[in-house]
Amino acid sequence: MNIGEIARRAGVSRSTVSYVLSGKRTVSTTTRQRIQAVIDELGYRPNASARALKEGRTRTLGLVIPPANQRLTDMQLGFVASVVEAAARHDLDVLLSPSGGDHDRSFERIVTGRRVDGVVLMEIRLTDDRVTRLATAGVPFVTIGRTAEPHGMSWIDIDYATLISRCVHHLADLGHRQVALVNRSAELVAAGYGPSHRALTGFRAAVAERGLTGVDVCCGDDTTSGEVCVEQLLTTHPEVTAVATINEAALPGMQRALHAAGLSVPGDFSVTGVAAQHWAEDFRPPLTAADVPMRQMGAEAVSLLLELIATPGGPPRHRLYAPPISLRSSTGPVRAR
Repeated sequence: MNIGEIARRAGVSRSTVSYVLSGKRTVSTTTRQRIQAVIDELGYRPNASARALKEGRTRTLGLVIPPANQRLTDMQLGFVASVVEAAARHDLDVLLSPSGGDHDRSFERIVTGRRVDGVVLMEIRLTDDRVTRLATAGVPFVTIGRTAEPHGMSWIDIDYATLISRCVHHLADLGHRQVALVNRSAELVAAGYGPSHRALTGFRAAVAERGLTGVDVCCGDDTTSGEVCVEQLLTTHPEVTAVATINEAALPGMQRALHAAGLSVPGDFSVTGVAAQHWAEDFRPPLTAADVPMRQMGAEAVSLLLELIATPGGPPRHRLYAPPISLRSSTGPVRAR
């Protein structure tokens, strides 16, 4: 169904129908009512381009993701899906744009091309030039994650420092005295990746508070890296009886390494951390973990962004998530070796 058919049935010109839909010119009440009756009868909805033109917006949000040459983790994919789903509920499209390395031009087109009404930015570093660029350009944006100095910006984040600290305290309560943190990759840590640094801060603080011996190691975001990481950990630090991790993509490999070493979980070795709920539940045995509420976080990021778009210059808002530790079956009392 199109404007021409509406005009034919209402007995008016196409331009008159267009004026009613756009509101750009005054149309008599009788004519407007006749056109509206036809629109209602036909169930007509203006297409997205027409609505965008009328509103002066693109009705598209930008979602800036890690470079395409890096495989997205399950949690990252979860955030992408949650943002897309939330945008769809508002009848908005999402334009995905990688950033970093050879993809900086894609990000710059997002900033300068007027292709989107606002941006959701993922995977934030403590010092992040992309945040500065968006702020300087005056583009409304919300970040999933936060910089070292996040004042003046709107963001959604997970309180990794608090959650890893809780994991360590849980392990200490079970009698573990030698514990390890399996972090994200060394490259991410070197780049100032926020979650990695905050997790390490929380880990070290809790270890010191409880008088434990702590070891922190970096690990790539994949099964093989997880397996190699734990194999090396068991070799170089055989005294370790438990790990906490924020690297859910490495969990299957960690599980494989423990099995190969003849260590049962949680009888011989305990594992805990921060992960998406389905990853935690698929671990064997199910992982004691802080379950990341990805769907809720993505929806809130979109909601905050729409507020910024509707009210330019409004006060920044933020939300720091610290979900409780879900006690499952992967942690238990330390066993004397």
